Amino acid sequence: MDSTRVTEQPTSFERPQPGVDPADPRGAFPRSPAPAAGTGAALPAQGRSGGEPPAPGAVTPGGPGPDTADGPASEHSQPGAGPDAEPDAPRPRPAPDGIPVQPADGQGRVDRPPGGKDRRTGQVTRPGRPTPMRRDGDRLRFVGAATRRIARGIDLDEIVMGLCRATVPTFSDAILVYLRDPLPVGDERPTGPLVLRLRRTDRIPAERDTEGGGFMPIAPPEQPSELDSVGEELCTVRPGSALAEVLRGVRPVFTDAPAARAALPELLGEEGAAAVPDGQRAVLAPLRGRRRVIGAALFLRRPERTPFEADDLLVAAQLATHSALGIDKAVLYGREAYIADELQRTMLPETLPRCTGVRLASRYLPAAETARVGGDWYDAIPLPGSRVALVVGDVMGHSMTSAAIMGQLRTTAQTLAGLDLPPQEVLHHLDEQAQRLGVDRMATCLYAVYDPVAHRITVANAGHPPPVLLHLGGRAEVLRVPAGAPIGVGGVDFEAVELEAPAGATLLLYTDGLVESRLRDVWTGIEQLREKLAATAQLTGPDHPPPLEALCDEVLDMLGPGDRDDDIALLAARFDGIAPSDVAYWFLEPEDAAPGRARRLARRQLSRWGLEDLSDSVELLVSEVVTNAVRYASRPVTLRLLRTDVLRCEVGDDVPQLPRLRQARATDEGGRGLYLVNRLARRWGATRLSTGKVVWVELNHG
Repeated sequence: MDSTRVTEQPTSFERPQPGVDPADPRGAFPRSPAPAAGTGAALPAQGRSGGEPPAPGAVTPGGPGPDTADGPASEHSQPGAGPDAEPDAPRPRPAPDGIPVQPADGQGRVDRPPGGKDRRTGQVTRPGRPTPMRRDGDRLRFVGAATRRIARGIDLDEIVMGLCRATVPTFSDAILVYLRDPLPVGDERPTGPLVLRLRRTDRIPAERDTEGGGFMPIAPPEQPSELDSVGEELCTVRPGSALAEVLRGVRPVFTDAPAARAALPELLGEEGAAAVPDGQRAVLAPLRGRRRVIGAALFLRRPERTPFEADDLLVAAQLATHSALGIDKAVLYGREAYIADELQRTMLPETLPRCTGVRLASRYLPAAETARVGGDWYDAIPLPGSRVALVVGDVMGHSMTSAAIMGQLRTTAQTLAGLDLPPQEVLHHLDEQAQRLGVDRMATCLYAVYDPVAHRITVANAGHPPPVLLHLGGRAEVLRVPAGAPIGVGGVDFEAVELEAPAGATLLLYTDGLVESRLRDVWTGIEQLREKLAATAQLTGPDHPPPLEALCDEVLDMLGPGDRDDDIALLAARFDGIAPSDVAYWFLEPEDAAPGRARRLARRQLSRWGLEDLSDSVELLVSEVVTNAVRYASRPVTLRLLRTDVLRCEVGDDVPQLPRLRQARATDEGGRGLYLVNRLARRWGATRLSTGKVVWVELNHG
């Protein structure tokens, strides 16, 4: 059991009780004495709605009752308040940032009590020092302003910074904030020892010491303070130590208490503990979250400044409580944001594939740091025949549900692409899948297939913004593709169009977050995108297309400050194509002579390309694959050779069964051909088509 585990205790905000030491090492808060019979409890000063003076002997809000035989009125009474006081005395007014300031008279002079001895409280007052009742009201205003500033933070650094900025120099001259390392998240139970790490420290600069501020006066230091030497980076809390006992007590304590004084060397080190001012000039406040202590805050005042009072422990308790709860929520929110971000990233392709005849680049931007999960996705899927499928989609909504639906639709699109279905059929099956996922599961999607041999692209659209094609000469055009209905509507047909895809052109697929916002409609954004692409292409000249990565960055630069209302997925494809001189294609009848003819055709083509060194390997591979094809095929077998950065051989037939490696027995006459293919080829594979299958092999060439 963790010895540093603490028990939740209520926090008291009552007035000090006589005979109770506020610096008690047990951390107990003082309580106020019960009011005398016949008298009302002293209340903070409040404004009056009218100008009538109070009735004689009546207890007024913010004023004392009549003096009794037991002595003067409460020490918390407002000096000068009584039957003879002015009814509409000026009230302290808060500054714009919430820090109280003293009221001024009609001539602009600050109304401060004179020096001397207060006849009611018996305390010695100095010029410029607020009276007790005024300090009480200022404390309340300070706590309200400070807690609001802390609550504005949404992450860990903002909350800790809000605590530091709210307290320095108004409440203290310096603050040190220690947090548990690592911070527990939610219901996690730490397994290791309690380790505190110095998260942040703020100190008032020397040149600002004379400015004053807050509800306590700040005296200018006569010499450099030793507060700059306070603090150690790391502290391990030993079970049963003095620091562990102070943290267990939960409530703030003055450091002149024996237990707190013994805990300082463990927290700050010997040198840091020696630099802490003596007396009630330092407050150690444990930071307790919902279930356990998560840190500590040390408030320090220089020796030249008024020391802390018992009521300042209540202020420190409020600051510590709000900060600890805010830190707890910030850590939990940070974990949830991390999980959501990882979910989104893992559902997008980690890297784009290297496809023959096309170069690819992509970008993804979430809508905002506070809404990191969305339904936008993109994909590039290699297809048989050196083709590639380009996909971009957008699930409606920004939530974990949208991301989950996006992952399911993307997986479905990859599976359908592997079947080599036409683009319109892929969208039709995606529409059916979205309806099976549930009602209101809607998305837009654009699916395109690029053939580098034919230099053509086939596009089908389901309610998505149209793609933009940037030609080599710098002309950018919005492709006319039938919009179609979004995925999930059901009962609609999708139409595909086939367009030219010249070499050197760039196709840009995107989601509506790039072109639509609160400041512009989608068609205005598409026109701006087209103009941006044309202007970027002019920079590189008519004969050289802009680099893909730089082009993506330029496209994202068109976004203004108010244009990030939605996620953005961007996929750019540069069409290089495959020249006709690098392609050889034949039809072979399914007969016994087909393997021999395939070997001769491959040998002659390699001789034309100057790749005679690969003749032996290619002849063996082609012979094995063609032999397997003609054994079961009923229609002509296709043989194609493509010369790109690798030499690719493709054999197609009308048999849907895919070949698999299997262990041949010693008595089998066949079953060893694929082992030769697997040993000689750089890569090989088989893809099922709607009309059969294609078996392909790749070899490196010089």
